[in-house]
Amino acid sequence: MSKTLQKTLVYIVEDSLSSGALYSSQLEKAGYETRNFVDGYSALAAIKERMPSVIIQDVCLPDISGLNVLQFVNRQDSPARVIIITSNSSIETAVDAMRLGGFDFIEKPFSRERMITSVRDAVKQLHLEEVESKKVTVETSTTPELSFIGESLAMKTVFRLLDSALRSKASVFVTGESGTGKEVCAQYLHSFSARKNAPLIAINCAAIPRDLFESEFFGHMKGSFSGAVSDRKGAVEAANGGTLFLDEICEMDLNLQAKLLRFLQTGTFSRVGSTDVIQSDVRVVCATNRNPAAEVGEGRFREDLYYRLNVIPIQLPPLRDRGKDILLLANAILTDKNEANDKEFVQFSSDVQSMFMQYDWPGNIRELQNIIENMVVIHSGTDITSDMLPETFGKKSLSAIKPASITTDSHINVSSKEANIKDIIPMWLIEKNVIEQAINICDGNIPLAAAHLGVSASTIYRKIKSWQGEAI
Repeated sequence: MSKTLQKTLVYIVEDSLSSGALYSSQLEKAGYETRNFVDGYSALAAIKERMPSVIIQDVCLPDISGLNVLQFVNRQDSPARVIIITSNSSIETAVDAMRLGGFDFIEKPFSRERMITSVRDAVKQLHLEEVESKKVTVETSTTPELSFIGESLAMKTVFRLLDSALRSKASVFVTGESGTGKEVCAQYLHSFSARKNAPLIAINCAAIPRDLFESEFFGHMKGSFSGAVSDRKGAVEAANGGTLFLDEICEMDLNLQAKLLRFLQTGTFSRVGSTDVIQSDVRVVCATNRNPAAEVGEGRFREDLYYRLNVIPIQLPPLRDRGKDILLLANAILTDKNEANDKEFVQFSSDVQSMFMQYDWPGNIRELQNIIENMVVIHSGTDITSDMLPETFGKKSLSAIKPASITTDSHINVSSKEANIKDIIPMWLIEKNVIEQAINICDGNIPLAAAHLGVSASTIYRKIKSWQGEAI
């Protein structure tokens, strides 16, 4: 046994003597030192005496809650990584534990490989933090992308959640409008975690045809379907040891959601056309511009999968709600585009700054980047002035469609002083008119209209289909 493994101490807090003995035997065969406890108070006394590297503990203990043990551990200097054991009936409690700082949770019954993989990841995370803490560097105060520049209260909240998530293996669910930086969020989590040297694999769930999704996700064997001319790894296998980013997760078919849930619970899968079981250790980050809780309520997203993924929820604010971050981002983007295009712009004029602060930014950071790049590429000078702004700036966007101008087919003006209760327009009809006007402004280009409205194109297609059944 190596010296490193001898020093890796794991506490097992499990009220079942037989289960605790089994976990201990499996871990010791893998080279770890273990100690068993059947109640929470015994574990607390041992933790005071000596902090282990990892604690595997059941949520339900005979004397105190497993959450009390977790909170006690996290108040200590150099706390252990805590892996929660749970059953289906206590899954919500396990999710709460992750939000309180747990490293991972595994559901009974779990395999030896699943437990050892989780312990190995926890130890790896601890070693990485020890190495990083010895470096004299400002790396932790930097961000990998312009989208993560910000001093607003909303972004400080996001940064705080991300820093907490870095210490965990828990799934992260990122929500926010299109263009707010959801993929950048996944990149940040990957780049500053113990998984940074392994792959980050991204899947856009809305862009893959339903018939090919399982193959893209889990891989396939040669001849398993028409076009499968060779064996192929899927995203889950390719991301082994790293991070799997699932963008537009709410677009995933319900049948595939069930298969994703099974993989998350067991850490195992099979390629299409094969019965061989493959194990893959990934950290899942998912994103959507929809309201996932509403999708669950409408039956379009599995509730059990939602709980499994929504362990650490992060809501990215729209650019219009970030105040002076708009100008911070604009200046950073200007510097970046200057270097890329060999230009010498220094600043934005005061009127451009004012226009930026007053604009709604329906396309969020992506729109800000496009507008600045347009001006830098086309013009030259030291100051960005208002006459350099694209002609379409502020015109082809949702902000140009004022609610008071929206009318029904009977042309009732909702802002009229003579309006009464009969003039109230149904919300779905207002939404319909706004979307149709946006599509008309964008010359029938639905994806472009969707980008300006801050929703996915599939959302608009679905609403158009639903309107066909509405009585106007």
